[in-house]
Amino acid sequence: MTKTIGIALLTMTSLMAEAPAPPVASKNEHHEVRHGATVVDNYFWLREKTSPDVTKYLEAENSYTEAMTKDLKPFADSLYQEMLSHIKQTDLSVPVHDRGYWYYSRTEEGKQYPIQCRRKGTIDAPEQVYLDLNEISKDHKFVGLGHVVLSDDQNLVAYTLDFTGFRQYSLQVKDLRTGTTFPDTTERVTSLEWASDNKTLFLTTEDAVTKRSNKVFRHVLGSPEFKQLYEETDELYNIDVDRTRDHKYLVIESGSTDTTECRVLRADQPDGAFRVLLPREKKHRYYVDHREGLFYLRTNKDAKNFRVVTAPENDPSPMNWKPFIAHQSDVLIENIELFHGFAVAVEKSQALNRLRIHNFASGAWETIQFPEPVYSVFPGGTPDYDSTTFRYSYQSFVTPQSVFDYDTATGRSALLK
Repeated sequence: MTKTIGIALLTMTSLMAEAPAPPVASKNEHHEVRHGATVVDNYFWLREKTSPDVTKYLEAENSYTEAMTKDLKPFADSLYQEMLSHIKQTDLSVPVHDRGYWYYSRTEEGKQYPIQCRRKGTIDAPEQVYLDLNEISKDHKFVGLGHVVLSDDQNLVAYTLDFTGFRQYSLQVKDLRTGTTFPDTTERVTSLEWASDNKTLFLTTEDAVTKRSNKVFRHVLGSPEFKQLYEETDELYNIDVDRTRDHKYLVIESGSTDTTECRVLRADQPDGAFRVLLPREKKHRYYVDHREGLFYLRTNKDAKNFRVVTAPENDPSPMNWKPFIAHQSDVLIENIELFHGFAVAVEKSQALNRLRIHNFASGAWETIQFPEPVYSVFPGGTPDYDSTTFRYSYQSFVTPQSVFDYDTATGRSALLK
């Protein structure tokens, strides 16, 4: 027994002697005052991503990792091939209809990024590739796609790209009629939307240090100016720019953990000023959409699990609210999705999501039924305001993730993929 232990110790000692020494980051004192207290950070210098010293240290870390895990490489390669064998590399997403086009993405074996495509009118029309990251990535080590928004006439696409891997996105605008990419660009874009004039963009940017989205800009295509419209100075809040599904309003949402505030502007008046819908009130969270001349507010005011109310455009104050979905103590209203002919309430009760459909013509509610007692279901993306179907994604412990379209006229769900 003693001899066996001795051999084992000698073997371990030999392996330890052969192993390279792990790199050690040097300590450089950096003093910073935070909330009145001085904090010493010995490794602050590692924040400088462009510093040669940082690059040298990270390369040493990579070399050490490679040396210590080289015996695992055959297993890692085998594991990768096993996972790859279960993936359909050449594949197609389920096309989605939006304002006269069918949009989808497809992947090709051997290519790293999805290819964004569309077909005009019918799904059998000729394919137009409007964004191919595989082509863009030829000049870069990495490319990440952020937001993608199309102008109302569907002729322009504004999108954001990250070439750093640090979720730091820059604006790009492309003319889909000519394939030309415009010189209009700016850095650190976190959200963007078109106005309805097909030439004005609204976008938010982040702070370079904290990465907090804090400024809103307006930009007219072809102009060198990005005009700042708003800055959120409260460090507890992030901002985002969005657009209602009916395309009537642009929305700036300021949000903290427990409070939100929305500013709105008609999308056909891009030169106008955003107005506060409801002033921020501590612990009041509300979210806005618009349909047929009314704002729909999902609000937790006097409703812990949220309720949905409607409000007139000219005065959405609480005294003018009318109930649409009442508050329930055992049902959380997670979202409300509005369309011309129907609405979808995304709710959670007893740890299960459910989708309830409201028909505006009849006033009736109907809950989509699912075949299993335990499942997970989420909205699957239905951008077309005039759609008569609602897409959702469904899965369970025994059912793989599946895409369905619910037909609001027949009350039936069709499996698409």
